[in-house]
Amino acid sequence: MNPCTILDTGPLVAFLNSRDGHHRWARDQWARVEPPFLTCEAVIAEACFLAQRLGAGAPEAVVSLAERGVLVVSFRLADEAAAVARMMKKYDDVPMSLADACLVRMSEQHPGSVILTLDGDFRIYRRSGRHPIPTRMPGA
Repeated sequence: MNPCTILDTGPLVAFLNSRDGHHRWARDQWARVEPPFLTCEAVIAEACFLAQRLGAGAPEAVVSLAERGVLVVSFRLADEAAAVARMMKKYDDVPMSLADACLVRMSEQHPGSVILTLDGDFRIYRRSGRHPIPTRMPGA
């Protein structure tokens, strides 16, 4: 797999949840990637929120991955807010979440990267206005 992998919320939560329908796929993908995964704080926040349903300690497990360097938050929203806002406006009919907009912007900042996701909307989004975003998702 590409050495620069950008991680979305879905595969992160699926990796942690053995009952998730995508757990095996997520586990296989994680085994193929040399850490760290690049991500953004919006993904970490979404994952912590969703992980609350998994029980005690699950949100902390998400944060622990960042603490151990498995996840690297390599995006600063304050520096990219205008670009992210434009992107969210462009895709308001989808709609595009803050996390998705940050990940698309990260893919623009890291040419050659691939986004690990469960979200089919990444087939719609374009980086740099017109280029498909390389993704790895189940069934693709």
